[in-house]
Amino acid sequence: MSTPHLRSKAQEDVLNREPRPVDPPSLRISEYFGANVFGEEAMRMFLTEEAYFAVRQAMTHGTRIDRKLADQVASGMKEWAASKGATHYTHWFQPLTGTSAEKHDAFFEPIGNGRSIERFDGSMLVQQEPDASSFPSGGIRNTFEARGYSAWDPGSPAFLIGRTLCIPSIFISYTGAALDHKMPLLRAIKAVDEAATPICQWFDKEVTKVTCTLGWEQEYFLIDEAHYYARPDIMMTGRALFGHGPAKGQQLEDHYFGSIPERAQAFMRDFETESLKLGIPVKTRHNEVAPNQFECAPVFEELNLAVDHNMLLMDVMEKTARKHRFRVLFHEKPYAGVNGSGKHNNWSLATNTGRNLLRPAKTPKENMQFLTFFVNTIAAINTHADVLRASIASASNDHRLGANEAPPAIISVFIGDHLSKLLDELERNVKSTMSPALKTELKLDIGRIPPVMLDNTDRNRTSPFAFTGNKFEFRAVGSSANCAGPMTVLNTIVAQQLTTFRRRVEALVEKGTKRDEAILRELRDLIADSKRIRFEGNGYSDEWKAEAKRRGLSNIPDTPRALDVWESKETKKLFANMGVLSEVELEARHDIELHSYMLKVQIESRVAGDLAQNHIVPTAITYQNRLIENVKGLREVLGAEKAGKATAAQIALIEEISEHIGRIITLVDEMVEARKKANAIDDAREKAIAYCDTVKPFLDLIRYHSNKLELLVDDEIWPLPKLRELLFTR
Repeated sequence: MSTPHLRSKAQEDVLNREPRPVDPPSLRISEYFGANVFGEEAMRMFLTEEAYFAVRQAMTHGTRIDRKLADQVASGMKEWAASKGATHYTHWFQPLTGTSAEKHDAFFEPIGNGRSIERFDGSMLVQQEPDASSFPSGGIRNTFEARGYSAWDPGSPAFLIGRTLCIPSIFISYTGAALDHKMPLLRAIKAVDEAATPICQWFDKEVTKVTCTLGWEQEYFLIDEAHYYARPDIMMTGRALFGHGPAKGQQLEDHYFGSIPERAQAFMRDFETESLKLGIPVKTRHNEVAPNQFECAPVFEELNLAVDHNMLLMDVMEKTARKHRFRVLFHEKPYAGVNGSGKHNNWSLATNTGRNLLRPAKTPKENMQFLTFFVNTIAAINTHADVLRASIASASNDHRLGANEAPPAIISVFIGDHLSKLLDELERNVKSTMSPALKTELKLDIGRIPPVMLDNTDRNRTSPFAFTGNKFEFRAVGSSANCAGPMTVLNTIVAQQLTTFRRRVEALVEKGTKRDEAILRELRDLIADSKRIRFEGNGYSDEWKAEAKRRGLSNIPDTPRALDVWESKETKKLFANMGVLSEVELEARHDIELHSYMLKVQIESRVAGDLAQNHIVPTAITYQNRLIENVKGLREVLGAEKAGKATAAQIALIEEISEHIGRIITLVDEMVEARKKANAIDDAREKAIAYCDTVKPFLDLIRYHSNKLELLVDDEIWPLPKLRELLFTR
């Protein structure tokens, strides 16, 4: 394809440079895995025994590290980092921008007389003071309180990026309110532990801690860097605002699990090498469904660490892609008409004794425990489906949900035929008073849940929340999202449900009911109450939409309205009671998410208007003038009568082009006016809704007429690389 516009010298230098592969330090991953992490081995080498055990206690039990030991930890951490060439340190945190943040400080400190030392003590390790004034705060931070504080999270190990020691941290305001994703996540993880551990002790007294685990699946697109620079819409918004679908897309299903293109595989090897050195256990790579779409996935990890690793991996991928003259697109729907990208969050619970609480076992007792956590999770989704829906709401994910294998906006749970029949049987048979024979029969049925059946539970790709054998897979999470948001919500609602369940069971036991019977009776009630959220069919069908409405399930297709649940009294009470988010913190997040939605639609509309007026319309007029000149020439050569027949088709084409040009100009003007009206609205929610209802629809209308012109105008002069080039250049 020719590129009609001129590139700058800097752009040409970028596009002409050769990829620089990263050579792994060893062909054996086990020999360099975690080499850039201040993990177990490094701590044993560089910390005193006292400091080492203090960090281990902080990691496993959340205990505080006193100042003296913090100084020892800082000294050892600095020595380890310096031995690897580090000169700076930073508190690495996750503000409410959707990305990570860092402010680098040197270990270097002048001491006078032209001399200096390398200094890094406990106070520097534990706390840093970045300016919070430019981070989203949702009104939590007053203008005169610009300070924000980042504080070390010992639960996630420090790591090296280049020559900088990175210390995973929380980020709070001057008044102590959470301004990040990590702080609420840590609170939610603690809430689950406190709610689940006492229940586990009904079945196993050895259980003293319950840990949340997460295995994310990161989907993404690759785009050639030359095409990236030639598409201002992708550069500015992450997606192609214009572009007619190619004749061949994904309909032949020949890309999924196909042979990975050599250039893409070289990129994968390099970012995997860097990730593995950072302790990110990436294990799986493959082609996804859409052309130039791929996926990577790690081994399951503790939830807090898994979230950090996902954010870190996305950063590593973007940096590595540039070396290979690629760009990574994490947008949930960069191209219309083909699959979007999700970040499936595979969530489970594990005990300190090594038991996965969501894995069926071989004995009735173990399976009673499995059913307790399995049914309570479903019940939590049923009670708080709208809160879970809000946790995955974003301007970019709105484009993905409900099409091309992405789950719909209606939250439902898929568990498979075997477990559905078992729950239905329990619902029917558990009576207020059970005979010994019935209890024996039920326990036998529960004991027959086969561990091997788990591979057969997941056959519904349209389910937003599916049980997949030994975990629940939250598929509605978008590829660009921070896992911490939806995982904070999921853990909070599960913790609340488990707390209620435990209280109700213990109340029955106090009245004389045997514990097993009390558990079964409470599970029976939960199964009956949450039956409406279970759905095994096609989530795309109109029948399901009607059925979901009949069941009382919400279908909220856009972000501004999905976020309304943050304002409800029940939601505020839920998060406050679980100690996860205060009312002020929740209101701040609502405001930030509304503002983010508005800004993203605003940016897209500005880019669309610019491209339409300065690229597409002028190109169409240029081609139209060529046709006009050709018609004039034919009339001069052939005469008016003969030329009339010869030029009829061209005149019709000129008229068709004129119609589309006129519509684009009119629509852009109307879109600008709609944007002006929306900008005049002060209320954040009303402004976001105005952008959703009155500005956003113009994007599809303008795209329609642009795509028609793309099919009419000479390919040689069309100003933008076409989707066939973006999707199939490898």
